[in-house]
Amino acid sequence: MYLKSLEISGFKSFAKKAALNFTSPISSIVGPNGSGKSNVAEAFRFVLGEQSIKSMRGKRGEDLIFNGGGNDGSRVNRASVKVVFDNSKRMLNVDFEEVSLERVVHRDNSNEYFVNGSPVRLKDIVELLAHAHIGASGHHIISQGEADRILNANIRERREMIEDALGLKIYQYKKTESQRKLEKTEENMKSVESLRREIAPHLKFLKKQVEKVEKVQQLREELRGLYKEYFKREEVYLKSERTNTDHEKSPLSKELAELEKEINEARRILEQSKNRDAKSDELIAIESALHKIRLEKDAIMRDLGKIEGEIAASQRSLFKEKEKQNREESKTIYLKDVEEVVKKASLLESITEIKNLLLGFISLHKRKEDSINTEETERELASLRAKKIGLETSLKEIDEHEREKTLDYNNLRQKIEKEKDSNRDAEKNVFKIIARQNELRGVLNGIKSREEKLIIEEEAFKRELQEAYVLVGRECMDYKDVAISDEPRSAQHDRFRSIEKIKIRIEDSGTGSGMDIMKEHNEVEERDAFLTRELTDLEVSRKSMYDLIADLDLRIDVEFKNGILKINAQFQEFFSLMFGGGNASLNVIREKRRKKKLDTDISSVLEGQDEEEIFEEEEGEEGIEINVNLPRKKVKGLMMLSGGERALTSIALLFAVSQVNPPPFIILDETDAALDEANSRKYGDMIANLSKYSQLILITHNRETMSRAGVLYGVTMGSDGASKLLSIQFEEAVKVAK
Repeated sequence: MYLKSLEISGFKSFAKKAALNFTSPISSIVGPNGSGKSNVAEAFRFVLGEQSIKSMRGKRGEDLIFNGGGNDGSRVNRASVKVVFDNSKRMLNVDFEEVSLERVVHRDNSNEYFVNGSPVRLKDIVELLAHAHIGASGHHIISQGEADRILNANIRERREMIEDALGLKIYQYKKTESQRKLEKTEENMKSVESLRREIAPHLKFLKKQVEKVEKVQQLREELRGLYKEYFKREEVYLKSERTNTDHEKSPLSKELAELEKEINEARRILEQSKNRDAKSDELIAIESALHKIRLEKDAIMRDLGKIEGEIAASQRSLFKEKEKQNREESKTIYLKDVEEVVKKASLLESITEIKNLLLGFISLHKRKEDSINTEETERELASLRAKKIGLETSLKEIDEHEREKTLDYNNLRQKIEKEKDSNRDAEKNVFKIIARQNELRGVLNGIKSREEKLIIEEEAFKRELQEAYVLVGRECMDYKDVAISDEPRSAQHDRFRSIEKIKIRIEDSGTGSGMDIMKEHNEVEERDAFLTRELTDLEVSRKSMYDLIADLDLRIDVEFKNGILKINAQFQEFFSLMFGGGNASLNVIREKRRKKKLDTDISSVLEGQDEEEIFEEEEGEEGIEINVNLPRKKVKGLMMLSGGERALTSIALLFAVSQVNPPPFIILDETDAALDEANSRKYGDMIANLSKYSQLILITHNRETMSRAGVLYGVTMGSDGASKLLSIQFEEAVKVAK
C-alpha cells in the first residue's frame, strides 16, 4: 500500500476537516448526487499540483474554498488538502519512511506547498511526483467525462496521454527542462556574441594603437641607444674642450695681466718724465683709445657669440618644425576651415558633389604648409640675424677705427724709432708691451669665442639630457660605462640629426607613454578572451543539450513503441472480455497535412487549377490511432460506436494502459456510470484484477463496483451545505450493496 490517507479541510464543500484512510486495495466513495463525493477526486488533483482551476470546476482560486451555505454555514478563508504516502519502498525520492504533501490556497489566490511540513515550490512537488509516475492529471485520475477523452482526443493528444501512462513524463519533463536550458543557452550565446561584436571595433582600434605604441617603443629603444652613445661622446668632448681652453687661457691671461701692470708703469713714467713732449702725449692718447676700442670690441664679440648661439638654437627648432610639417599625417587644419567645409556640404544635394568638395579640401591642405609655428620662429630668427648684422656692422666700424688708431700708433712708433735719444726708451717699451698685448688679445679672443660656443653646447647638452629623461626615462642617464672609439666630430653631428628625426617621429605618434592604451587594450583583450571562452563553454553546453534531447527523444520513442506493443496485448484482452470477442489495437501513425506549393500564387486558385497541382501533402507529428472491430457486427472505427460501446472501449483501453505500467494508485470517478448490470460485473472483475497492481479509489453509484471495495466511505451533505464523511466496514458494505 502506498496511499495512506487524505485530509481535506475547507476545500470546496468540505467545510471541516475530513480524513480518509486507505487501508484496503480498493476503497469506494459513494453518495447521492450533489453530496460532494467527486470533490474527493478534485482534492487529489489539487494536492498533486493541478494548476487548471477549470479542470476542478472553478474560475478562480477562491472558488476552491468553502464559501458557506444554509443558515449557519459560514465561509472559511483557506482550503487545504494533505495526502500521506507510505514511502518505505522509496517510491518518492526522499529519505523518509512516510511523506506528506500539502497544498493550501487562500482567498487572495496565493498558494503554499509543503513536503513533510516544510515549505517548497510547485516545481519541487512536480519533480518529486514525476519520479513516482504520479501527476496532477493523467491516467491515474479518471472522471466520467475524461474516460471518453482518450477516444475523442486527436492523435497527438492521445499520444501524450499514452506517454504519461507509460511513465515517460519524467523524460518529457527532462526534455522540456533541457529545451528550456537550450533556449537559455542560445540566448546567452547571442548575448555574448552581441557583446563581442560591440567591443570588436574598439578592440581593432586599440590593436592599431598598440601597434603604434610598440613602434614608438622600438623607436624609444633605438633612441635610448643613440642617446647613450651621444651623451657619452658629448660629455667627453665638452670636458676635453673645457680643459683645453682653461689650460690655454690661464697662462695667457696671467701674462696679459702682467703686461697691463707694465704698461701702466710705463705710462706713469712717461707722464712724469721731464723730457715728455707732444709725441709722448700722443702715444698715451693713442694707447688709451686703443684700449677702449678693444674693450668695446670684446663686448661686441661676446654679444655676437650669444646671438650666434641663439640663431643656432632657432635653426634647430625650425628644422624640427619643418620636418614635422613634411609628414602629411601631422598637418594642422584650422577649425574655421573645417566649419566652412561643413557649411558648404550642407548646401549640396549630391553625394558626388560632397565627395569632390572633401577631396578638394584634403588636396588643398596637403599642399598648404602649416606655418603657425614656423612663421613665429622665422620672425625670431630674422630678428636675431638683424641684430647679428648690426653687431657685425659695429664690429667693422670698430675694426676700422682700430686700424686707424693702429696706423697712427705705427706711424708714431716709426718716428720715435728714428730718434736715438735715450729719452725714447719708455716709448719703445710701451710699443713692445702693446704689441705683445695685441698678440695675446688675439689668441684670447679666439679662446673666448671657443668658450662662448662651449657654453652654448653645454647648455644644449643639459637641455638634451632633460628631453631624453622625459622621452625615454632615466635609463638613458646610464651612459657612463658606454665604450666609445675615436671618430670625427661630424659623426656626432650626424648622430644628433638622427636623434632629432626619431624624436619628431615619437612626437608625431601622439601616443604619449602608451601605458593607458596598453592597459585598456589588455583589459579589452582579456574581456574578449573571456567572452570567447564563455562562448566556447556555451557551445559545448549547447551540444550536450542537443545530445541529451536526442537521447531522450530516442528513449521516449523506443519505450513508447515497446509500451504500445504491451498495451495492445492488454487492450485486446480487456476488449474481448468486455465485448465477448472482436479486435482492438493502437497504431502509431503520422498525420498528413496539406500545404500550398511554394511556386503557387493566388491566380492559380482563382483560375480553378486542380487542387493536386496547387497543394501537396507533408508528414506532420506522430500520434496514436485506435482501431476497433466489434464481434458479430460490421462496426469498424470509433465514430460508429454507440455510447455504451464507447464507454466499454475507453474503460478497456484505460485499464490496459494502467496494467502495462501500473501507477501507485488509480482514482476512478464514476467511470462505470453508463454500464448495465452484465457489463458492471465484467467491470468489477477487471477492477479486482487491476487492484493487484495499483491501489484503487472508486467514486461510484454502482452496487457491483461497491461490492469489490474493502472500505466504503459515504458522503452526505446537510442543511449547512457542507459535506460529511461516513465510513462503512467491508461486512456492512456487502449488506448495503445487496
